[in-house]
Amino acid sequence: MKKLRTTVLAVVLVGLVSIGLGTATAPAASAAPAPSVTALVLYDTTGQWGFMGEQYAMLTANLVGHFGKATAKPVSKYVAGDMAKYSATIYIGSTYDEPLPASFLADSLATTKPVVWIYSNIWQLTASSPTFLADEGWMWASFDTSPISKVSYKGTDLRRSPLNLGGIMSYFSIDPAKVTVLADAVRDDGTTLPWAIRAGNFTYLGENPYSYMSESDRYLAWADILFDVLAPQTAERHRAMIRLEDVGPNSDPAQLRQIADYLYSKQVPFSVATYSVYVDPNGTYNEGQPETISLRQRPQVVAALKYMQTKGGTIIQHGRTHQYGKLNNPYNGVSGDDFEFYRAHVDANDSVIYDGPISVNSYLRAVSLITLGRLDFALVGISAPKIWEFPHYAGGAQDYKAVQDLFGKGYDRRLYFPGYLQKKTIDYSKHIGQFFPYDVVDVYGTKVIPENAGNYEPEAFNNHPAVLVPDLVERARLNLTVRDGFASYFYHPYYGLEPLQQLVEGVNSLGAYTWVAPGSV
Repeated sequence: MKKLRTTVLAVVLVGLVSIGLGTATAPAASAAPAPSVTALVLYDTTGQWGFMGEQYAMLTANLVGHFGKATAKPVSKYVAGDMAKYSATIYIGSTYDEPLPASFLADSLATTKPVVWIYSNIWQLTASSPTFLADEGWMWASFDTSPISKVSYKGTDLRRSPLNLGGIMSYFSIDPAKVTVLADAVRDDGTTLPWAIRAGNFTYLGENPYSYMSESDRYLAWADILFDVLAPQTAERHRAMIRLEDVGPNSDPAQLRQIADYLYSKQVPFSVATYSVYVDPNGTYNEGQPETISLRQRPQVVAALKYMQTKGGTIIQHGRTHQYGKLNNPYNGVSGDDFEFYRAHVDANDSVIYDGPISVNSYLRAVSLITLGRLDFALVGISAPKIWEFPHYAGGAQDYKAVQDLFGKGYDRRLYFPGYLQKKTIDYSKHIGQFFPYDVVDVYGTKVIPENAGNYEPEAFNNHPAVLVPDLVERARLNLTVRDGFASYFYHPYYGLEPLQQLVEGVNSLGAYTWVAPGSV
């Protein structure tokens, strides 16, 4: 099988060169200047849940990737003076009583550069300085485990999951002359306690903002607080994007044209996430008869795609078949329904369970599929897309490397795995996902265009609630708390025009967003 894949790839590469698309390797870029903003991200590693420290470090490094470059390493490997080498330092205290180096504690107190401390082990820092309260103006008390379902930030109530029982730090003392409360946690009885504070160059978050994060969550407050730490002069700007999802050879060309005309009339640039081959291997939607349709077999769909480009549409490559063989992965093997680069199944509780990449060493397979897809587009006269989106937002580390090598730019949410930062064997049983309120360069080195506001889904499925237009507009309103953020959506054309019209009008009614194309990000 490996030999066959290599042969197929070689043939495809020759074909791409002959039609002027170049090779599957991205052209070498000129050396970029070192980023002016750098951050040291320190994380815990001990105990049963030590692997989560690395995961949280990846999520933090990704957000830092909006501003500059992050260097992440275990806090146990901190060396005296490390902080002086970076614009700022961020420590994520995810393991209770993680042993912290004395040099790290001393430098945290002595540095004049920004330091962010998240959640646990703050007691080790305060214990290292007998005059901490007098010097800094605050002192922690204990974790408050009261029911807390929202966080108030910049006059906006952001949600906090009722499933989050980890507690938020409360305070024995806060001197308002020395300490600024950045956000308040609001208990369900209406009383409050500080959620994030700043004293001089030191910022403290009383809980882990990555736990139970969602599109309407207090995670947005943390994403905005990072501007104060890394880019305080950033001007207010709010952008919106819309991506038409799961468009393929079986799409309705009249519907595509109608949507393009509407968005063009509203001066809304858009993108079209397109796969090039439709497969129904078991005849699920074709009376039991297997069916495969390529773009070449659907000239009216191709004409509609080209028409959409004239109306401000950008074609995004969204896999090749958006499914995997004849397998239920996890549903029925049909394009648009199933994963293409990841294995998954539906469990007895009706939840989709991620099993792992198709192959642990899947780089060659990914390059082959991506390159064949590019050839599919070229053969119908559509230029090779410059932006990639993983089907169902799932790929393995080797798949992400392939995308980085061929595109350098993705437009999706992403999965991250313990072992990746430390260059150890990757544990695919413990993935963590992340969406971004702004564009970032993530730990895979890829520029990621954000999709952070979700999609219209009128019916609940797989333990996910229905998401209606008012919910989507509310997410845009909450994202206004991020001073240079996005309200970025995707939408399935088969739902027709009306919900999309309502969404565009709803976002426009906020009076703050400018619709932009992904190529401008």
